[in-house]
Amino acid sequence: MDDKKRIYELVSLLKEASKAYYQEAAEIMSNFEYDQLYDELLALEKKTGIVLADSPTQNVGYEVVSALPKETHPSRMLSLDKTKSVETLQSWIGDQVGILSWKMDGLTIVLTYENGILQKAVTRGNGEVGEVVTANVKTFRNVPLHIPFQGRLVLRGEAVMKYEDFAQINAKIADVEAQYKNPRNLCSGSVRQLNSKVTAERNVYFIAFSLVSCEADADGVLPDFQNQRKEQFRWLEEQGFDVVERKVVKQDTMQEAVEAFRDTIGDNAFPSDGLVLLLDDIQYGQSLGTTAKFPRDAIAFKWQDETVETVLKEIEWSASRTGLINPVAVFEPVELEGTTVSRASLHNVSIVEGLKLGIGDVITVYKANMIIPQVGKNKTQSGNITIPALCPVCHAETKIEEENAVKVLRCENPKCLAKQIKSFTHFMSRDAMNVEGLSEATVEKMIAHGYITELADLFHIGKYGAEIIEMEGFGEKSLKNMLASIEKARKTTPAKFLYSLGIDNVGLANAKLICKAFDEDIDAVLSAEVSELVEIDHIGQVIAESVVAYLQDAEHQKNIQDLRKELEIIPPENHAGNIKLEGIQFVVTGAVTQFANRKELQAYIEERGGKVTSSVTSKTNYLINNDNTSTSSKNKKAQELGIPILTEQEFLAKFG
Repeated sequence: MDDKKRIYELVSLLKEASKAYYQEAAEIMSNFEYDQLYDELLALEKKTGIVLADSPTQNVGYEVVSALPKETHPSRMLSLDKTKSVETLQSWIGDQVGILSWKMDGLTIVLTYENGILQKAVTRGNGEVGEVVTANVKTFRNVPLHIPFQGRLVLRGEAVMKYEDFAQINAKIADVEAQYKNPRNLCSGSVRQLNSKVTAERNVYFIAFSLVSCEADADGVLPDFQNQRKEQFRWLEEQGFDVVERKVVKQDTMQEAVEAFRDTIGDNAFPSDGLVLLLDDIQYGQSLGTTAKFPRDAIAFKWQDETVETVLKEIEWSASRTGLINPVAVFEPVELEGTTVSRASLHNVSIVEGLKLGIGDVITVYKANMIIPQVGKNKTQSGNITIPALCPVCHAETKIEEENAVKVLRCENPKCLAKQIKSFTHFMSRDAMNVEGLSEATVEKMIAHGYITELADLFHIGKYGAEIIEMEGFGEKSLKNMLASIEKARKTTPAKFLYSLGIDNVGLANAKLICKAFDEDIDAVLSAEVSELVEIDHIGQVIAESVVAYLQDAEHQKNIQDLRKELEIIPPENHAGNIKLEGIQFVVTGAVTQFANRKELQAYIEERGGKVTSSVTSKTNYLINNDNTSTSSKNKKAQELGIPILTEQEFLAKFG
């Protein structure tokens, strides 16, 4: 096994062992074996100069920024000319040798190394200006932080996410409508995070596809690529990079190579949306120059989209939280790329009019890049669709507006229920009613269909079960889980109910303070006066006035009355008899094991009269941290102030 492969193997083995030990309380190797492998990895990194970003020998800190800095690329990054014809590829290559590789479907990144160290990572952006994402790229699974070459190296590659990681992230999202649509979108959002810790959790990879420039080191050492792109790729692999899968092709082997790629597309770990053909002869390719839009030394090959005919059944107009009313084509179900499809977004009025759509028209549909359903052509063009004059949700008048030369339909009513979607999602959030399986997108559809007109309607959504099951992405199991969660939410506490209403300036902590001051009597809370509220510690004039103004609004009062008919609002369990945490202030940090999460531990403390804050101060009585010997900032602060640091078990032994 070569050194690079052994490095990858050791990194994987050691990470697996660490995960088992620290997260799963299990051992898959002894400490002695771990230390041996760690030392072997350290020696290989020193020998080869290759150090991967996720190597256990590295401790890359996370970075949080308020915005991603912008940077202008030294030269404009052009797109590639495209074809869907193998014959065109054969004609294009002529008598030259080419490199045929996957066209990765992710986010293009430019990496710069100097003196063997990763200095900078910038996204493609618009081709002229990109965003600096260096801290995020340092958390990728396979990017080398150090390489053997000591000169200046600039290369391009694609940030991509494996299908399996994409599926795992989506599996944690109960509502299908809220799930990410494809790996590319999730990957792009992951790379462009303001907090690099989020990027690290998403398992993003870097696949190199182009060496941009290579300058000699201080000793004048420069690799000899023999004027061949294939040698550049081989050399990049020696430096520790994962390089795109590729084949050397000529005109007479092109068809066979394309078919070989096509046959293995289903086995790809990473998404791709076609192939790239690049001239192997570096100097010849550079001599061809560029057009105004494309370089002349490479061309992209896009797969032919599978297109089928079907019949348009209706246009569904869906009101959104932005006020836009978006058209969706509903057609006779067809099989596309292995799945059944019956709907496709039409995006705006201009597309509806441009296609001259009408009910009963024969249309063609396809999946763009084998992913997103689209309407291609309208073969009959009856044009009998009428643009709705009234909003499908509030029935107020609509207005056609032009935005960037595109016609869109908009609801003019500022109080349209569709625009108040945030109040519904807040009501269902974990700290409020804790209803699972209902995303903003799903609630938006239910509002559009008239199933929901106020918060209390959520508790009767089951009567539309047959219709909900037919909604795209919803099945019997999803419906059953959602209804069970809604039934469970019928029983709540005064503080959670108050918080769920979405009153300005009233978070869960303030809601608990208010309800506690009124002895958990929800009727007393709902009839409170400003003068009573300002007497409560930490509740000032602004919060008090906000609460009273909300509760005295006639529409809000009706919503609250309707909700109370559906809910059982009971005071939280009184634990004063078995433990007294009154007046004791805690800070909780780090991972927990005895509770589901830190919020559950916080609730445990607060239900028993204690208080939990986010920062260690002189008022803190105890810091709870299972890693009580760590050198974290909170541990250091607690030690400076002489504040005891308890593990969960010590906390429970002392107070539980």
